[in-house]
Amino acid sequence: MAAAAAAVSRFPGVALVTGAASGKAPSLNMTILLTPLGIGAAVANALARAGCTRLILADYNEPGLHTTTDSIRSLLPPSSKILPLHGNIAKPDFVTSLFSTIRADFGRLDYAVNCAGVLGDGKRSTETTLEQFDRVNSINYRGLWLCSRAELAMMKEQELVPYAGSSDLRLAQLRGQRGAIVNIASQLGIVSRPSAPSYCASKAAVISLTKSDAIDYSADRIRVNAVCPGVIATNMTTATKELEEMLAPAVMIAPMKRMGVPEEVADAVVWLLSGEASFVQGEALVVDGGYVIS
Repeated sequence: MAAAAAAVSRFPGVALVTGAASGKAPSLNMTILLTPLGIGAAVANALARAGCTRLILADYNEPGLHTTTDSIRSLLPPSSKILPLHGNIAKPDFVTSLFSTIRADFGRLDYAVNCAGVLGDGKRSTETTLEQFDRVNSINYRGLWLCSRAELAMMKEQELVPYAGSSDLRLAQLRGQRGAIVNIASQLGIVSRPSAPSYCASKAAVISLTKSDAIDYSADRIRVNAVCPGVIATNMTTATKELEEMLAPAVMIAPMKRMGVPEEVADAVVWLLSGEASFVQGEALVVDGGYVIS
């Protein structure tokens, strides 16, 4: 019971995860254990395991959203409150409705993970249509910005929550926060690859937005960081044999020479959200098996 209480105290507030739907199990034949989790679903599960009992989960994939919700409810006590909300973050009306619901049902927002995203079309700029460009950027960057803007607006109105990991009241206050946001970017927001200009640019924009917001909202005691995953074994990256073959060179370039698993990204996200990372601000934490240093 003592261990359970300690876990709950690590995330005593309310968390939002966008892009939280579970997908189908990846098809890639790998020697490591694969799970049917996308990164957002893995983050939601990791938060629940860390003791967060109030979560809002948003995604366009309604069946997958309910799969994640059921999985999380199995981890938490009956008194927990898990709210799945189906919608598209690229639509301003949905984002407005989403945050109105959060205000009405929870009254606050302490942790937010902006994970919803899509891959590009695998084409050069001269072969990319305006519609394809707009689709990638409307979700990966514009939709993320819509959510982040609303999250910041809620968080800056809240009282400071002292860091629960310190018994020294002055230190707990010093390390306290009004909220923490993690944006999911990509290793390709740092180093680009061929035939992915729209996707690379959208993720570079997320990293730049993260750093700018971190500067602007430090005075409000809100931390804003990003995680930049490498090639992660999810249904998005292994849905077809052609996609697996396209990503294979990137996997082999990285020193660890394997895909990551969603849980490895989720662990980094959970740490950045937690008070344990209280002096980490504006960071773009790369979780890619060494790809960007190779």
